[in-house]
Amino acid sequence: MERPASGGGGGGGEWRLALWTLCSVLLPVLITLWCSLQRARRQLLIRDIFRSSKHDWRYTDLFGQPSYCCVCGQAVLRGAFCRCCGRRAGEGCLKRAERRFPCKETVARGGRAPAATPHHWIRGNVPLCSHCRVCRQQCGTQPKLCDYRCVWCQHTVHDECMQNSLKNEECTFGEFRDLIIPPYYLSAVNQMRKEKRTDYEKIVPYCRKHWIPIIILANTRSGNNMGETLLGEFKILLNPVQVFDLSKIAPAKALQLCTLLPCNAVRVLVCGGDGTVGWVLDAIDEMKIKGQERYIPQVAILPLGTGNDLSNTLGWGAGYAGEVPVEQILRNVMEADGIKLDRWKVQVTNKGYYNLRKPKVFTMNNYFSIGPDALMALNFHAHREKTPSLFSSRIINKAVYFFYGTKDCLVQECKDLNKKVELELDGERIELPNLEGIIVLNIGYWGGGCRLWEGMGDEPYPLARHDDGLLEVVGVYGSFHCAQIQVKLANPVRLGQAHTVRLILKSSKMPMQVDGEPWAQGPCTVTITHKTHALMLYHSGEQTDDDASSVSEQEHVREQTDEDV
Repeated sequence: MERPASGGGGGGGEWRLALWTLCSVLLPVLITLWCSLQRARRQLLIRDIFRSSKHDWRYTDLFGQPSYCCVCGQAVLRGAFCRCCGRRAGEGCLKRAERRFPCKETVARGGRAPAATPHHWIRGNVPLCSHCRVCRQQCGTQPKLCDYRCVWCQHTVHDECMQNSLKNEECTFGEFRDLIIPPYYLSAVNQMRKEKRTDYEKIVPYCRKHWIPIIILANTRSGNNMGETLLGEFKILLNPVQVFDLSKIAPAKALQLCTLLPCNAVRVLVCGGDGTVGWVLDAIDEMKIKGQERYIPQVAILPLGTGNDLSNTLGWGAGYAGEVPVEQILRNVMEADGIKLDRWKVQVTNKGYYNLRKPKVFTMNNYFSIGPDALMALNFHAHREKTPSLFSSRIINKAVYFFYGTKDCLVQECKDLNKKVELELDGERIELPNLEGIIVLNIGYWGGGCRLWEGMGDEPYPLARHDDGLLEVVGVYGSFHCAQIQVKLANPVRLGQAHTVRLILKSSKMPMQVDGEPWAQGPCTVTITHKTHALMLYHSGEQTDDDASSVSEQEHVREQTDEDV
């Protein structure tokens, strides 16, 4: 008898194995492609809604807290939220939410008076820490769409406590009424502009007695990318027309809002690093050139950058990471004191063949330096320009600075600076020791929080001030010496104080920087002279939780008094 050929069944098994392998590889790929196509289709539909929307919708794949759709009332994980009024809607309900619910009214229709400005109540998704205005019990604790919040005064009310009298009641704009630009004010301004009138002071009686409107300027590209979140939080608490994204609009254009507000009353909060603050102060200088001195605002800082030395000097901290709620930030701005900040002109005139070029002119708020810290800034800047996405974290940025500082300790690219540079303070020549770097200071802090001028030890030195018209000049022996100074193991070489500083680079090419803006410079003369003053706000201290609760209680008592009256 003939036996069947062996291996026939094995061949079928191999085909089945190959088929299963192919399916196991292709199926996830097909599912991924299908999901990507669905997501792209959703994004296009949502983008069409957003483009013509009156709301400031922001799409999210996952809400950060339990959320309920304002249309169907169902719990939603994925959808959109409005950064102005706070409404939330699922994907399928976005069009209905857009048609059904109005957003925060930034400009009143017809120039209504304050007495005709009712609450703007929205239902659901109230903050969990809020309390009902009527019964004083906690709101937002039930797992459903319930309770109301006014988008202006931020008061919350239970469903069962909501009365017709509350719906038609005048809104007092809540705790931050002194900072908010009311919609009726902007409406009245528009009417006056149509009549070609500019006496906006006549509208001030519409507002409160101590009205200090605030303008928020946020740089969403600074530091750890918190600017986007802060924009939404400030838009909910204030009028959205007061909040500007500096990645979309220049400070000079945003600050023109000051010309529509009371003279010498506006405060500006800059959310960004020291470079962003300098950008805003340059725009304010342009206002002075245009003859708009009476509209110059006072400037406060919310530090989002890497070093934040100017913010630290003015009492606003070394860096913000969301640890303080935005309500407390606004209270700090309201309570801050006005001070002056010296601003300096740095003129760099080239020598020799390069003298034909136009001199470089910078404005300095913090410090000028030549040597190792400028070299670190130059290397950091070059790599950030190549791969900006890698430099979105304050910790990563500082780690990169540390790497380049360690590298320079070994290479010593700036050695023998004293043989290449001459230094004059108020016209007097200063003999230099064997240095690698010179730093000219206008403020008290340097290098991300180091008090460079005062230093350590028992030898008394006058405190560095930012409003006395004097510059402090110090020297460092190298990158390792800079590191020792920052951990308080060494002192810098104090070279003196002066009203005018002149530095002559005789030969070679050296790294220089002004307020973190670095470049490589050949033989030149650097002259630093006083330019102008900037009006800043100084935060004198931190408020405790007890103080914050006391403020809330006082606010509640004041609201009750206003209602009784």
